[in-house]
Amino acid sequence: MYQPLLKNLETSMQKSVAVFKEEIKKFHTGRATPVLVENIMVDYYGSKSPIKQIASINIPEPRMIVISPWNKDDLVSIDKAIGESDLKVNPQNDGESIRITLPAMTEERRMELVKLLNKEKEKSKISIKQMREEVWDDIKKMEEEKKISEDDKFKAKEDLQKIVDKYNNELTEIADRKEEEIIKI
Repeated sequence: MYQPLLKNLETSMQKSVAVFKEEIKKFHTGRATPVLVENIMVDYYGSKSPIKQIASINIPEPRMIVISPWNKDDLVSIDKAIGESDLKVNPQNDGESIRITLPAMTEERRMELVKLLNKEKEKSKISIKQMREEVWDDIKKMEEEKKISEDDKFKAKEDLQKIVDKYNNELTEIADRKEEEIIKI
């Protein structure tokens, strides 16, 4: 009777973990990746478009990103958008493409990224905890309405906790791998 609730909860928790994975992709670890620039919004003929829709993004070297717009007239707007972004880099426009060289990360910046990573992890864990509380309230309500027995309620609580632990552990593993990647010089 309560199993559909747990199935829905598991689906929601999977989405929460997926969102966490997407968020931490933005933490650059001293290595270039298209994720760093692909969603920067560029003024494109009066509307805003992400770079990935108006240019190709290549990584020719571990710390370099090359952006080649399909229309060379867009170089100036892409250059400006990157300069205004929170990447804190100086793009070089050579008339054909834009090159971004990522600086080597300092120990201070690495520690700052680890703190941000842990904040993101905690946000995701809080989200999972809130989902658990909602389902637990529904299960208690089912027991009060005599839709499930008291034994079923406690079995449901046990199953609920197993699911929560599974996703919290997954978040921790993902965060630990990312932290290792950030700290590695």
